[in-house]
Amino acid sequence: MFAYILRRILLMIPTLFGIMVLNFVVIQFAPGGPIEQIIAEIQGTAVGATARIGGSGTGDTGGGGSASSSLGSERTYRGAQGLDPEFIKELEIQFGFDKPAYERFFLMMKNYLMFDFGTSYFRDETVVNLVIEKLPVSISIGLWTTLLVYLISIPLGIAKAVRDGTKFDIWTSSLVIVGNAIPSFLFAVALIVLFAGGAYFNWFPLRGLTSDNWEQLSAFGKITDYLWHIALPVTALVIGGFAALTQLTKNSFLDQISQQYVLTARAKGLSERRVLYGHVFRNAMLIVIAGFPSAFIGILFTGSLLIEVIFSLDGLGLLGFEAAINRDYPVIFATVYVFALLGLVMNLVGDLTYTLVDPRIDFEAREA
Repeated sequence: MFAYILRRILLMIPTLFGIMVLNFVVIQFAPGGPIEQIIAEIQGTAVGATARIGGSGTGDTGGGGSASSSLGSERTYRGAQGLDPEFIKELEIQFGFDKPAYERFFLMMKNYLMFDFGTSYFRDETVVNLVIEKLPVSISIGLWTTLLVYLISIPLGIAKAVRDGTKFDIWTSSLVIVGNAIPSFLFAVALIVLFAGGAYFNWFPLRGLTSDNWEQLSAFGKITDYLWHIALPVTALVIGGFAALTQLTKNSFLDQISQQYVLTARAKGLSERRVLYGHVFRNAMLIVIAGFPSAFIGILFTGSLLIEVIFSLDGLGLLGFEAAINRDYPVIFATVYVFALLGLVMNLVGDLTYTLVDPRIDFEAREA
């Protein structure tokens, strides 16, 4: 097993490198950039995701700044007429765009290997501090959503498999179809309209994870306030995310129920409950449980993006959205690096989870 883990870790290096190269190339051809954002801000024509953009915020580009300023390309800055060319040249030097593309890329990768992600162009704060500041919000939403999705989908999928073809299976399949067809952000909008003062009831708050007076609340009050705030965002994500796992659980159980060992267990006189939970459950749940790490990462970094924007939750999703709109390259590129690295690690953790669920699996023997 150690040799398999080592091979997978070594394979992560070229994979991560390829992801970064691809994203770097895409950025070179993307319109706009931080310098154009600053010029537009000076001329009063800037349009950003938030009102927080106020200047270059770069200072010097030494140390962490050099890693962040490794993106961009030589551009013709449209709309810069009337500005001193020397001023624009200074901006290029500040952001590091005076260097060749290959030099910017390898300088960035060198710093990223040491987890030096530089400083945000427009927030005057290091990218690491920004991510650490926003991470608890996204982890909170992602963890609750993943747990609830599994707690709902696994029992429902087992019940559908056991009652395959019955009215229960047919009616619950309609719920699964609705959950699979409508994205989470549409459920979020519907929940706001219904329960957050949109048109009917004003039962839940619309912004943040806590109230303004959270610090003055008792311990029980803090827990209640927190759950009150996350109710709608988590509900929207759960409704939009339980369908696929429910179908996966059902199909996995149906596949195992038709196996020969199940027929043999029944022929020995074992009860249906003993057959289902003593034999089928372990094999059927293999793929479901092993996928938990990847499911959590998926919800944490992708599924909650629009939900955070809709509910004004100051997490990683909203941070990435604002960075993309504002062309804050240090934040964009550092988050791509971190998310890709976490995704690769979670894939390895998922494979290792298979061996924990079923020790009979041997990846080294399979590769041999």
